[in-house]
Amino acid sequence: MGYLLLAVAIATEIAATTCLKNSNGFTVPAWSVATVLLYAVCYYSLSRALLTVDLSVAYATWCAVGIVATTAISVVLFGERLNAAGLAGIALCVVGVVLLNLNTAGH
Repeated sequence: MGYLLLAVAIATEIAATTCLKNSNGFTVPAWSVATVLLYAVCYYSLSRALLTVDLSVAYATWCAVGIVATTAISVVLFGERLNAAGLAGIALCVVGVVLLNLNTAGH
């Protein structure tokens, strides 16, 4: 159940961040409200996930998946560019989370 809640936290964080971009600095009311509500669900879900998932694993996974997905969304939906250094940074995030999960798998 902890990992399901972590997945909800990740999905809602990604959606909230996308809404935040669309809120245009909180000047578009519908996107602004969606941002706040999604972040509330995100942090509630993350707090519940932490009851059974180690903080180090949960937070690293939450951050890294959020970074990778948000970067992909920024490229696809908003036409932002990603260079070789950005790709390397994303790869390092993924490798770091995998190593962290492998290190704590027995705990």
